[in-house]
Amino acid sequence: QVQLVESGGGPVQAGGSLRLSCAASRYTYSMGWFRQAPGKEREGVAAIDSDGSTGYADSVKGRFTISKDNTKNSVTLQMNSLKPEDTAMYFCAANYFRPRAVLNPGEYRFWGQGTQVTVSS
Repeated sequence: QVQLVESGGGPVQAGGSLRLSCAASRYTYSMGWFRQAPGKEREGVAAIDSDGSTGYADSVKGRFTISKDNTKNSVTLQMNSLKPEDTAMYFCAANYFRPRAVLNPGEYRFWGQGTQVTVSS
């Protein structure tokens, strides 16, 4: 079993930045960030594997950057130029293997409790 603990969420004004971090209790090959707004389905935001391959949702490309520290079993999501539509609960997820679809929540076995990001206009 892998425990994931997220940190770094909070309120921010539109155009601002936040940095989310996720620490895993042990090594996992793939890690990703997902988000869920009220009344909406959980969606993939960004994902990365231990070889450095990344995937991003079209809505965040050019604004968000995901990075993984294999020595610390952690993943970070740097979010810039935040928009009100980025408001959601953000979840860290992980798996031992490379997902077939890196932004598909169903491909990830382990999940954190989530951290809220609220972007005001």
